[in-house]
Amino acid sequence: MQGSEVTMGSAVERTDEHVREYLIYRGFTSTLKHLDSEIKADKEKGFRVDKIIDQLQLFIQSFDLFGLKEYWLYLDRRLFCRLEDVYRSTVNKLRTSLYRYYVINTIQKGNLEKTQEFFQKQALELQGQAEWRDWFILPFIPAPEQNPAFSPYFSRQWADTFLVSLHNFLSVLFQCMPQPVLLSFDAEVQRTTSLTEENEQLRQLLFALQTESRDQREGDEMVHHKLPAYVQNMDRLGDTELDLVSSQRAVSTVTTPSRNFFSTFLPQGRRTPGKPPQVTTGSSPSQVAVNRKDPPSSQPTRSKETVQTKDIKTVASQTSSSEPASLQSQQSTNQATNQPTHPRHKRIQEHEKERKELFSKPPPQTPEKRGETGEVEPPAETSNEPTDSSSLNSRSCGGGTEGQGLSAEQPFIKLSQEEYGEHHSSIMHCRVDCSGRRVASLDVDGVIKVWSFNPIIQTKATIMSKSPLLSLEWATKPDRLLLLGSGVGTVRLYDTDAKKNLYEMNIDETHPRILSLACSPSGSSFVCSAAALSRSGNIDSVPRLPIPVSGQLLLWDTKTVKQQLQFSLEPEPVAINCTAFNHNGNLLVTGAADGVIRLFDMQRYESAMSWRAHDGEVYSVEFSYDENTVFSIGEDGKFIQWNIHRCGVKQSEQVLPQDATGPFVLSGYSGYKQVQVPRGRLFAFDSEGQHVLTCSNSGGLIYRLSNGEQALESVLSLSGHKAPVVTVDWCSAVDCGTCLTASMDGKIKLSTLLAQKS
Repeated sequence: MQGSEVTMGSAVERTDEHVREYLIYRGFTSTLKHLDSEIKADKEKGFRVDKIIDQLQLFIQSFDLFGLKEYWLYLDRRLFCRLEDVYRSTVNKLRTSLYRYYVINTIQKGNLEKTQEFFQKQALELQGQAEWRDWFILPFIPAPEQNPAFSPYFSRQWADTFLVSLHNFLSVLFQCMPQPVLLSFDAEVQRTTSLTEENEQLRQLLFALQTESRDQREGDEMVHHKLPAYVQNMDRLGDTELDLVSSQRAVSTVTTPSRNFFSTFLPQGRRTPGKPPQVTTGSSPSQVAVNRKDPPSSQPTRSKETVQTKDIKTVASQTSSSEPASLQSQQSTNQATNQPTHPRHKRIQEHEKERKELFSKPPPQTPEKRGETGEVEPPAETSNEPTDSSSLNSRSCGGGTEGQGLSAEQPFIKLSQEEYGEHHSSIMHCRVDCSGRRVASLDVDGVIKVWSFNPIIQTKATIMSKSPLLSLEWATKPDRLLLLGSGVGTVRLYDTDAKKNLYEMNIDETHPRILSLACSPSGSSFVCSAAALSRSGNIDSVPRLPIPVSGQLLLWDTKTVKQQLQFSLEPEPVAINCTAFNHNGNLLVTGAADGVIRLFDMQRYESAMSWRAHDGEVYSVEFSYDENTVFSIGEDGKFIQWNIHRCGVKQSEQVLPQDATGPFVLSGYSGYKQVQVPRGRLFAFDSEGQHVLTCSNSGGLIYRLSNGEQALESVLSLSGHKAPVVTVDWCSAVDCGTCLTASMDGKIKLSTLLAQKS
């Protein structure tokens, strides 16, 4: 908190200098003089709500009705219009009280002329409002302060209450609203500069890889590209090739005869983890179709792509397929004779020089062949991340692979990292919608932000809840709707486009804590987990009670807004912490406070199996990519993979550090500690189901899932946070996946990754 105040103070000071420069440029000397005098008297270097109240009172004391109206209209246009519709009545009541305060002041000061002027100028606006119907007689009453209808407004108590209410409303509003555009000027300039520099580095890296690829080919040895397969052949893939690629990805699901009823629920065309498609020349139908042989006379550059040869077309030849094949020889000739070259050739020469500076590490010895296919390891100097370049160290992979360059085993390149910082307290939930266009984030103060990150980070809606909120989930159809679970037994269905509540459902008074929400893939229903209050009566008690509290698991119809049924929770009704559907909604998996995972058949609405999974509570549970297994994280700090065909059988088990499983602890000054029980998703998978993102003290950690004894292999560290990360999500709706890591200081980092597909 102290760091954010320092940052705010420095931003204010720099903005003051920009304003001074502008006033001097325009010649506004008197304005500059007043600005300097007020800055000297200012101590807080931030928002001053008391100054706004003082200005409104100044308009009232000086009988400046026009100035009062303009000032309020400005506040309405810049601040109040961003609020939800539910707060419009509060704004209208404050405006009515402000006008009444003005009228009462004119009568108390004996200025009846200003009283009559107010009703003459405001007649058209106020005559249709019920709350002003009796006030038009006010100028004609001899002693209005003694009239029972108006006497309360002449009391000092009413004026103080109104001013305090207005002050509190504006204070809360300023905390939740984004800071003024001027204060963000430096941050935007730095962000733009950083993006420009990063784009230039990536451009140089691409040219370096293009030129370096020419040195990799030795004899008939096959060399794999560092760029993904879908980038290599993007200019030539047609519908036929895409169909072949998609058909190659289809893998039948393995089922166990003893649990054959799952065969109707599990997907038939989803890939089993651990078996990614191998797109190699001459080995798959799609690659044969792509690398078909063309006559050399018509397209000389494609003659290198025949199935008989073992060389793969280089990246440089792809990006310049329209240029003559003799470009390289012409370029070398021009260099030897110092003849003027084509601008494009000259740029390539310049980037070759830059490459030598970037890739100063000498290449290793002759690469060794792998397996029987003749594949070889690419030289280390072709890595997408040079180890000796400080400008590119931000993309280095963590978890044991950092500092070794981007080897063929590293699956992702970290392209960029951005920050969303409009929350002012610890995050509880952070979820991307199904389309990957919007994010909804909830903090412990009950403030929800709906925002987009493509092409830029932009807040779409701000929701402030009067009651505490505990859970959040996007609806699947339509994906603009949010499900919000409270701590007082209600679930709201909120429209993020219209910025209003569609429904508010009362779940159960005896179980008011809505711990988890999950919407079915069809969008027709949602599952709601409701729990009773703890013995202390608190919404969250830390540490938790040794005996889990009572809970319910309910199914609600989204269209009729009615409860359909209540699931049976054996052996006892216990609080369900986390819920997740499979891809078609036929299966539901839940993790409970008693450490038991329960799997429900959603066609029969009954429990299919259950088993004790963890010592302590289950914090987070998800289906695997092929949906033959379930992953869970528990209070015991274990990350376990379970076979759902054989009840309670572990596929793998890994012990994670406490900063990945919670409870999360943020130490402050003077021994102050903030402890937060896990609420949101603790892990998330990539689009292939091969990698998992978890929490850490300074960001997120990405692991590769494997079937060996070492179930998790760290491949990438997404650092950048100054407080523990409490929830994560992985948006894979686009080619470049985005990892979201949300921390206890209210900051959310968006790390954009490029998948390195072989």
